[in-house]
Amino acid sequence: MKLYAGKKQRSFGNHYKPIHVLQKSVHGIIIHHCIINAFVHNYSMNSNPIQFSLQALTDATARIIIVVDLQGIIVLLSKLAGDHLDIQVGDNLETEIPGFWLQVDKVLSGSLSHCELPIQIAGHEYLVGVNPLIENNMIAGAVCVLIHSSQLDTMTRRLPSFHTLSRELDTIIDSSSDGLFVCDAEANVIRVNPASEKIHNTTAEELVGRNMRDLIDNEFIDRSAALETSLSLETVSLLQNKNGRKLISIATPVFDEQNSLTRVVVSERDITEIENLQHELEAQQALKDGLLDQMLAMQQAELEAQEIIARSPAMVRALGQSIKVSKVDSSVLILGESGAGKGLIADMIHKNSVRAEQPLIKINCGAIPESLIEAELFGYEKGAFTGAQATGKPGHFELADGGTLFLDEIAELPLTSQVKLLRFLEDGQITRLGDTRSRTVNVRVLAATHQDMEQLVENGRFRLDLYYRLNVIPIQVPALRERHDCIVPLIRHYVDKFSNQVGVSKRLTRAALDALTIYPYPGNVRELMNLCERMVVMSDTDLIDLSDLPAQITTFTTENPLGLNHLLPGQTLQQTLDQVEKKLLETACKRHNNQTDIAVALGVNQSTIARKLRKHGL
Repeated sequence: MKLYAGKKQRSFGNHYKPIHVLQKSVHGIIIHHCIINAFVHNYSMNSNPIQFSLQALTDATARIIIVVDLQGIIVLLSKLAGDHLDIQVGDNLETEIPGFWLQVDKVLSGSLSHCELPIQIAGHEYLVGVNPLIENNMIAGAVCVLIHSSQLDTMTRRLPSFHTLSRELDTIIDSSSDGLFVCDAEANVIRVNPASEKIHNTTAEELVGRNMRDLIDNEFIDRSAALETSLSLETVSLLQNKNGRKLISIATPVFDEQNSLTRVVVSERDITEIENLQHELEAQQALKDGLLDQMLAMQQAELEAQEIIARSPAMVRALGQSIKVSKVDSSVLILGESGAGKGLIADMIHKNSVRAEQPLIKINCGAIPESLIEAELFGYEKGAFTGAQATGKPGHFELADGGTLFLDEIAELPLTSQVKLLRFLEDGQITRLGDTRSRTVNVRVLAATHQDMEQLVENGRFRLDLYYRLNVIPIQVPALRERHDCIVPLIRHYVDKFSNQVGVSKRLTRAALDALTIYPYPGNVRELMNLCERMVVMSDTDLIDLSDLPAQITTFTTENPLGLNHLLPGQTLQQTLDQVEKKLLETACKRHNNQTDIAVALGVNQSTIARKLRKHGL
């Protein structure tokens, strides 16, 4: 029997060694060189006794062995190969097992020195090793050894390293606080950890081997992430209902080297308690928000009762602080420019305090001569100084006993009076000029200034210890240019107020209102109030127009239509940008009929225009 008669041998190349040193092992299966030499000798001499010995040897290995020539013709195979694969000598491997032949052909052509790969044949999984047969440095054929997956399983499980790894994996899976299901590619359950047993109140024995479709049909679960992943081959997350409890399941596919689905791992967690806690937190937050809204509504009602107009965040914050500090007796230092409303803040603090029924005494420290300030504050006895009343006189501290004393322009207080004020703040006692005994009075002190107190302390014009005593709770009152949202409501309020006083009905044109909005008001609210009174009194018609405005406003508007020049100290970039933005939006509103057209003209989205119009009250 001439196996290779007329066959062309392929070049051996540099990848292989001579046949007499060739030994290959495929998972413990050794094709010894004596078998190969015997086969080659049989091929050369066509000796039947040797051929029978080679067949006996291949059968004795108890392995599936196939030997092919360069054209893929089977020239030798073991008995197990014939039984398992239903092939025989003389069959063409390319025809019988085409998927396998592609790899064998690469070895025969020399593009692979050898190969090992998993393969499915007739519904069974095998691990295949393919090695070339070499004669005279030329490839003469190939030997293929196949090991069934069940044999591989048995061999692997006998390895000590497998047992160690298996124990570690079991420990990890079983100790997980999350439930774990492991399913095969068909969504059959093959592993369940204790956490899942607890979640589903069942045992692993009742679940292993069952298909997820059956579990759904039996109403064990309402949906299966594993089943959906086995169909979509993608990670699936879903919520399940289990006896009134909510479970979150995440199914992750596991693929082999051929990108075929082999396993689906499902992690699940009972989120019922988490959801209940979330609902409780939301309820508490809603209660908190309700109380906050109620408190803000009460504060707003108080502010409206005081005829205080606050629309800008800075002014709302200052008023909120005022209401808060009114409930305590701490000293308050009110800071802000002249005309910004520091006295109004002092009124609010007093009227919302427990001292509201007691007097509020106001004194401007800068309006009283230095020689008289101490007598005015602390009082004097008869004969204390030339011109003193014969009966003496109580000072403002005594007049404010039980109530509040507001010291405006506190920075103008002389150093000698600062010492006596500090003593009162420390022990609550005062001493009249010309008297030797102290008097205890119950007075809350509110102070205000437009100057930089820290700079005054540094220059030695104000005592540091007194500054700390007064500055227990500082409140910053913003200048009117920093309260841009308040300007229009303030103008309308004072125009209506003075119109009612005069007995007329006045209103502003849009042009006049725009000019008044742009003006920076260096005199703050006091200047705005005076302007409104002047316009109401001096305008000839019921409609106040640009011609009725003072020259400083019309000049400022003409020279600076967007209000970009003559920026006052303290005006921030954001305030300037807001001012310009509002002016542009007002102009756009006059030119276009709707928000969509405005958005197109300004090159932004319609939602942006809507938000900014609400922001500027347009």
